[in-house]
Amino acid sequence: MTHRQSPCHWPPYFISPEEYPQFMEATVVLDIGKTNAKLTLLGATGAILAEQRCPNSILHTGPYPHHDTERLWDWLQSTLRVFSHQARITAIVPVTHGATAALVDEDGLVLPILDYESALPQALAAEYAALRPAFADSLSPQLPCGLNLGLQLFWLARTYPAQFARARHILTYPQYWAWRLSGVAASEVTSLGCHTDLWQPRQGTYSSLVHAMEWTHLFAPLQPAWTALGPVQSNDLLPACQVLCGIHDSNASLLRYLDAEANDQPRTVLSTGTWAIAAAFGAPLDELDETADMLANVNALGQPVACMRFMGGREFSVLAGEQPQACDAADIERLIQQGTLALPCFAESGGPFVGRAGRIVGPPPHNARERYALATLYCALMSDYCLDALGAGGPVTVEGSFTDNPHFASLLAALRPGQEVAVSQDASGTTCGGWMLHRWGEVPVVEASVTPPLELPGLVAYKETWRQLTLSR
Repeated sequence: MTHRQSPCHWPPYFISPEEYPQFMEATVVLDIGKTNAKLTLLGATGAILAEQRCPNSILHTGPYPHHDTERLWDWLQSTLRVFSHQARITAIVPVTHGATAALVDEDGLVLPILDYESALPQALAAEYAALRPAFADSLSPQLPCGLNLGLQLFWLARTYPAQFARARHILTYPQYWAWRLSGVAASEVTSLGCHTDLWQPRQGTYSSLVHAMEWTHLFAPLQPAWTALGPVQSNDLLPACQVLCGIHDSNASLLRYLDAEANDQPRTVLSTGTWAIAAAFGAPLDELDETADMLANVNALGQPVACMRFMGGREFSVLAGEQPQACDAADIERLIQQGTLALPCFAESGGPFVGRAGRIVGPPPHNARERYALATLYCALMSDYCLDALGAGGPVTVEGSFTDNPHFASLLAALRPGQEVAVSQDASGTTCGGWMLHRWGEVPVVEASVTPPLELPGLVAYKETWRQLTLSR
């Protein structure tokens, strides 16, 4: 696939209302992350015209913990109304986290949308284990809670059979929002191929689980992520606006790197947010270890990509505390010299060391700056471990929220001598990816700067100690 260059330079810049005509053409990207939702209005060259955020909350009332879709819908509608007075919106692109799906009929949800961090009862575990496809077929590891979407659907089918039987469609999360906006149901490979047990990445077909459960008819026709499904149903609000099929958020961050994969050039993208996900183009699929949260995600072209992940943003928040305060290099060096280490893990979901209780070895950090320093060290060491385990080759580009950390990338570069580490100047690769879907075939000019390694005495020995203590537990 060959892309032509777009005039857009990324990261986008904010411009004030006085600087753009009121009815210029614009794209809206709906980005629903696990922690927060964001709606961004972007002009034809990628300039941000407006942006609004809200928490993505979980409701604990009702039959099980579930997403507050109605609150998000009300926020989406009211924000779109505001945006519609600022520009002529021609497309809405849904981008969301994975491991989430909606069961809908003609009237809407037949069951609330389950939160994937919910601990599902074990009564059906043995029955599901007998049905789920082998890792060699699905490249989807067995994960805790509801992180395997197939398990969620199986549990709902067995626990709420009457409601499940009413479902006309199973919609993965980006496509649920596309359906809600347009009324058109679709399926899409990046969400289907995201550790779901529902997809065979090498063959590009549904898995044996889907056939055994007779769910094939519930999945709407497959569409490319960039397909315009239809106009927004509220034509009084957005009369000229098309709704795109949408994409899984980590894969949105990978869109601008697909040329590198097509040219068979090894490189790695480290997408960071609630999850830190290393995607290694060119890494062998046959060496993935399902016990270490290694898997193949499926990119927007339907191609499997070797990945490994841990809940980096969540773990950083736990270690840094409720009121994080950025550190300097001296704070990091002090922790190294005194032998203060954080050993995994500090989140209950996912990662190569899931199930272990995180602990701090050595003198504990005594202020907010040292807690931030320890969180940075921990996430850099975990990322380095994942890159080694994947056999990640070529340059590494850091995307997402960790680009705001002044020391993360330079620490990672110091831990990986001889491998170039660059920092994307775009702190939200998902927004860029959503914008690209509306202009498929164009690649924005993304600024990324190679970061020099942070020279810290004792870092190599510190890494060796961390590895030894982590792997011997």
